[in-house]
Amino acid sequence: MTTDTELPEFIPTHAVPPAIHADDINVRWVMPEIFHDLPVQEADDDEAVRLLEELADKALPGASADDRTRLAVLCALATGDLMAAAVDYASICVTAVDEELCTATVFVSLTDSPEAPGGVRGVTKAIASGLRRTGTDEVSEVELPCGLAVSCIGTRDTNLTGELAADGQPATFPTWYIRVHVPLPNDSMVIMEMQTPTMAGWEVFSTMFGNTVSSLRLFRADGSRLITFEAGE
Repeated sequence: MTTDTELPEFIPTHAVPPAIHADDINVRWVMPEIFHDLPVQEADDDEAVRLLEELADKALPGASADDRTRLAVLCALATGDLMAAAVDYASICVTAVDEELCTATVFVSLTDSPEAPGGVRGVTKAIASGLRRTGTDEVSEVELPCGLAVSCIGTRDTNLTGELAADGQPATFPTWYIRVHVPLPNDSMVIMEMQTPTMAGWEVFSTMFGNTVSSLRLFRADGSRLITFEAGE
């Protein structure tokens, strides 16, 4: 598995970047157009169903109705899990890599950052230290255009229910992921993760995710740019 944590420069790929708000800090980033938004913020069930059907049509143009329905159901289950986890934004990509159908999901969450002395730099080191102690994943401290961050690359087991398995039997399969923690100077933290169950698409998806993470931008309430390591945090 490729574990290169170098993150490329900002590459715009979408006209209107998504945004979330952490009190007085506005967080924006750019998603590749090949990713389709999941309705994790949609409270109306009927509208969520409509959006998922629209997503399936866009993600699988020309596919059979059964294939589009299957994708919509999978997306609905993923959306339910992400909503339960209080995810603020999520999107999914379905594409062919070397003639193999591959999928990836990206999600973004705002959460409280751990307490640590030394501002953002101290929190960054505390996150990296904690991840190294509790897991076997590859952990790196990185500098993004928006400031300091921690990158974690690894695998986890994912369970598939029998209703969704081709043979009707529940199964467990590996999922590869990259998770990036971006501490903010207001005791909150942005978590952005890409995960894929299809190893054939890892290089493509990790490259796109590197561009997405590098596109993260922080803005103060007055609209001015915030870069955490330049702010003395």
